[in-house]
Formats: sequence, structure tokens, C-alpha cells
Amino acid sequence: MRILVTGAAGYIGSVCAEALMERGHSVIALDDLSEGHREAVDARAVFCQVDLHDLNSLSAVFQQHKIDAVMHFAALCLVEESVREPAKYYRANVSAGINLLEAMLRHGVKKLIFSSTAATYGEPEETSVTEEHPTLPVNPYGASKLLFERVLGEFRANASLEYVTLRYFNAAGASEKHGEDHHPETHVIPILLEVAAGEREAFHVYGTDYATPDGTCVRDYVHVLDIALAHALAVERISDFAGSIYNIGNGQGFSVQEVLETASRVTGRKINYRTAPRRAGDPAVLVASSERIRAQLGWSPASPTLEAIIRTAWDWKQRFPRGYASR
Repeated sequence: MRILVTGAAGYIGSVCAEALMERGHSVIALDDLSEGHREAVDARAVFCQVDLHDLNSLSAVFQQHKIDAVMHFAALCLVEESVREPAKYYRANVSAGINLLEAMLRHGVKKLIFSSTAATYGEPEETSVTEEHPTLPVNPYGASKLLFERVLGEFRANASLEYVTLRYFNAAGASEKHGEDHHPETHVIPILLEVAAGEREAFHVYGTDYATPDGTCVRDYVHVLDIALAHALAVERISDFAGSIYNIGNGQGFSVQEVLETASRVTGRKINYRTAPRRAGDPAVLVASSERIRAQLGWSPASPTLEAIIRTAWDWKQRFPRGYASR
């Protein structure tokens, strides 16, 4: 298939584009480079620097390339920022997505894989979150993603759109070529590795009074290559499972304190840390049940352990100490 990947210069989009081409698909990589890195786009892909708010340029991409399906990663994803600037998140995560859908349908493209998030569930009522769990997001980031999921449902009902939604939990790790390089960096594992590398003075543990065994937030970490495999399986069988929602996670929860200790073991370095107040919009526990995608698409994580995930991220950082600027 010829697949348009939005957000292809970002962390997850770049890894997914790489995985798709390894499976024999062709990729048209679209990104506005407001946050992504041009160096993250695989040389085998056709690159288009386009803002999804620019309808004319977006339409031109569909006119110039025969596209069979779209994977939509382009989004804003900082929880704390979304609480401060909700309008920014609704514009980027909903309005821009609607532009993409309109361009797709105008050019006869009706297959879409949507990169969603566990943040749509909000504060979980169960230890293991299934797709049937109530969706009550506690921050505008999660709310904007959920709203776009509902938009997809409307387009399926009224325009025969075939889509699959993937709600993944905490993406982490790296492939041989691609890793996390955000500015500013907000994700737990890369920040810990920056401290281990001497690039940052200390790691901040936000909240030590949650209702968890050690008082710190618990999250389900899933390797970015396992996320990429889920996307590939979904697009290859989209007509069989159109309209489906799948969780992508390992089904194991690790506290911030456990991640800190594991990162220290993997790197062999002491990681200084400080405690800080809770951040607005952070639920205490988010752990996935991924039984549905395992049963229907045959997906399972190849790197289920936290140590293996962190090791790939550390290896990538050692090869590219300044991220994509090292290239």
C-alpha cells in the first residue's frame, strides 16, 4: 500500500514509517516540522512539509500521490500545556484532523489509522483498563483526542470511512534509527537518561502521595516498535475490523520510582532526583488490557520488559548524544 503518514518527523510517526517500509509499503511522510525533525524522515519516504491547517497544500499532496490509506500521528500531546492552553489543543488535535478527513474524502481515500491515547479514559476505575472502560478524560489533551474519535464515528456513519483507533499507553524505547528527541523533553524515560548522561541536573518526581504502592504515578510502558507493529497490522486488515478501538500496552504497570531505579541499573549511573507537587491532569494509574488486539490482530509485544525498553532508548542516546542534531 501507499500510506500517508502525518507527523512522520515525530517520535512515533518516524518509527512507524520505518516499520511500514520494512514490510514493503510505500510511505508519503507529511510533517510541518514545527516539532519534528527532518532528519527523522527515512530517506526511502517521499517527504512533504505541509501544515494540516493549509487545505490547499494538503489537497495537493493527495493530488500528486496515489494514496491508499492514512496514518494520523500529527498532534500536540503535552498534558500540562493542554491544561493551560486548551484552545491550542482543540485546534491541533480536532480541527486539523477534520481538514485531513475532508482532503481524504475529496480524493477518494477512505482508510485511516488514528493515533489516540489512554488519556481518553481519565482516572481509571479498574486496575486493567479495557476498551469498554468509560471515557472521562481529565485534561484537554485526552478530551481533544476523544472528540476526534467521535468525529471519526460520524464520518464512518455518513461517509463510509474505514478507520481503526489505537489507544496506546506510554510509548518508550527506540529503533536502530529513531528515538525520542523532543524540545522541551517531557517524557519520563528520556529525561532520566539525560540526567544519567550528565545533561540535566536532576529528575523531578511529580507527586509522591498518589494511592499507589510507593506514592508515585503508575504507567504502562510499551516499546515504540511494538506500537509500530500494531499500526501495520491494523492498516493491513482495516477492512476486517473497521470502526474498532484497540488498546496498545504491555499490561504491566511500573511506578515512576521503579522506572527511575531501572534506568539507573541499565545505565550503571546514579540518577539524582527531587520530589515536586503533582501536575494538573495526571491520573494515578494507567495500565492497559490489550486482549482485544491480541485476539483479533494477533499482536503481542516483542519487548515487554521495562529493562529491555529502557536499554534500547539508552543505546540510541549513546549513538546520537545530541539527538537528531548528531546526524
